[in-house]
Amino acid sequence: MTRSWWGWGDTEEALTAEESEALVARTSAFLPAHDFTDHAPPSPDDLPAPPSRLRPPAALARLCSTGQADRLSHARGKAFRDVVRNLEGRVEAVPDIIARPESEQDVLDLLDWCSTSGTPVIPYGGGSSVVGGVEPRFPAPAVSLDLGRLDQVVEIDRTSRTARIQAGVHGPALENQLRPHGLTLRHYPQSFTHSTLGGWLATRAGGHFATLATHIDDLTESLRVVTPAGVSESRRLPGSGAGPSPDRLFLGSEGTLGVITEAWMRLQERPRWQAKASVSFTKYADAVRATRAIAQSGLYPSNCRLLDAAEAFLNTGVQADGLLLLAFESADHPVDAWLDRALELAADHGGTVTARRGESGSAWRSAFLRMPYQRDALARRSMVVETFETACTWDAFESLHEAVTTAANAAIAEICGAGVVTCRFTHVYPDGPAPYYGIYATGRWGSTVAQWDELKTAVSEAILANGGTITHHHSVGRDHRPWYDRQRPDPFAAALSAAKDALDPAGVLNPGVLLR
Repeated sequence: MTRSWWGWGDTEEALTAEESEALVARTSAFLPAHDFTDHAPPSPDDLPAPPSRLRPPAALARLCSTGQADRLSHARGKAFRDVVRNLEGRVEAVPDIIARPESEQDVLDLLDWCSTSGTPVIPYGGGSSVVGGVEPRFPAPAVSLDLGRLDQVVEIDRTSRTARIQAGVHGPALENQLRPHGLTLRHYPQSFTHSTLGGWLATRAGGHFATLATHIDDLTESLRVVTPAGVSESRRLPGSGAGPSPDRLFLGSEGTLGVITEAWMRLQERPRWQAKASVSFTKYADAVRATRAIAQSGLYPSNCRLLDAAEAFLNTGVQADGLLLLAFESADHPVDAWLDRALELAADHGGTVTARRGESGSAWRSAFLRMPYQRDALARRSMVVETFETACTWDAFESLHEAVTTAANAAIAEICGAGVVTCRFTHVYPDGPAPYYGIYATGRWGSTVAQWDELKTAVSEAILANGGTITHHHSVGRDHRPWYDRQRPDPFAAALSAAKDALDPAGVLNPGVLLR
C-alpha cells in the first residue's frame, strides 16, 4: 500500500471513479446547485517546499531524512483543512528533518540534540491528527520525530493478560502480533489502520467500545515516557490510590510533555459470541430516551450508536428519525439475553427492530470506514465536509443539540449557502452521550478552508456555551486550543505549565499544543 501524501489513508483505497460518480450523484440530490468540478492533487515534487535549515549531528544522520515528499507528508495531519491546503498546493510550515529512531536510546539522543540546540520537535505516530497536532505552526526549524520503527509487541504476560508494546506500532500490526496468542487490545478508532498506539495514548483516543472502556486510558496499565528531564516509567498495577496518577499526566499530553516509547496495555480474549440488532424510531427524542435507558441499564453494550435521520439515510439508506445500532460481545458466554433486554428497553420507547443480525449496522460500519475517503473526494469538488464532536450530560443534551444544530445551520446558510448537518452518538455513558456532528456544505474552490474555519468557530462557541466539551476524543492540538484554554480551570492550567517547565525546560516539545 502507498500512503497518500495529501489525503487520508492509502492511495489504493481511495474512491474509484465509479464510487466518486455515485457519491456525487447522491450529494447533488440534496445540493443540486453546487459545482462538482474535480480538482486533482498536485505532485509533491512540484511544490515549492523550502530547503531544510537543519543539519543533524553526524551520529544521528542515519536516522534523518530531508526528502521533499517525506517532509510534506509529515507537515500536516488529515483534517479537512489539511487536505484542502494540500490539494491547493499551499506549502506553509514544513518540518526540516524527519527523524526515525530505531531504539529508545535514539529518542533520548534526538531529544538531547533538540533541547541543546533549542530545536522544536514534534512526536509523530501515524499522522492522522485532525486538530493540527503534528503541524509545525511556527517559524523555527523543526524536527518531526516519527516513531514508526518502534513497532513491536515486546513482551506478553498471559497470566495478567497484558502486553508491553512499543508506541510506534500501527493498529493492524499490533493486532496481528496479538492474534497468535488469542488476545486483542480491542481498540478500533476510525483511524485504526493509519494510527499508532503511541498516538492513541498521547491523544486519549476513543475506540471500539461504546460503554465502559471507551478511551485508551481504560486499557492502559503503565507508561514509559522519554522527556528532556529524564525517563518516566510508572509501576505496573491494576489500580492504585498512591497520589495523582503519573500515567494520567502523560495520557492526552499530545507530545508536549514527553515522548511515549512503550506501554503495558490490558488485553482481552478474542470475542467468541456476538449479538447485533438495529432499531428504528419515528421520533428522535424517543430514540434519545431509549439510548439513555440502555446506557443506564448496566448492560454495557459494545456498540450503542444512535444515528439521526440524516446520518441514517446518507450512510445506510434507512429512513427513520432515529436508528440505534446495538451490539454485545463476549469471550466467555453467549450474549443474546443482554441484547434481548436492550431491545425491550428500546421497545418501551417506541423502537422497532429493523434487523436482528445487524444488517443496517454492517452497512453503516462499511460506510464509516469509507467516510474519510468520501470526504477527500468531496473536498476535491469544493465541498465543505468535516466533523466535530463533544460530550455532555443527558440533562443538557436537548439544549446543546438545539444550540449546536441551530448555530451550524445558520453558519452554513450565511457562509456556504446550503448544506446538511448530521448527528450520531459515538459513545454513551450513564450520565451522558458523546454526540458527533457532520457537516456537508457547498463551498467555493479556493475558499473552503476559510469557510470551514468560520463554521468551526460558530459551532465551537455553541458547544462551550451549552455545557459541552470542546473535544471528546479528537484531542486539542492547535485547532482546539482557543476553546480548551477557556474550558480548563485556571489552577490546572498553571499546574500544567509548571509540569511543562519541569519536564521540557527548553520548551522544544510540540510548541503550541495544549499550552501557549
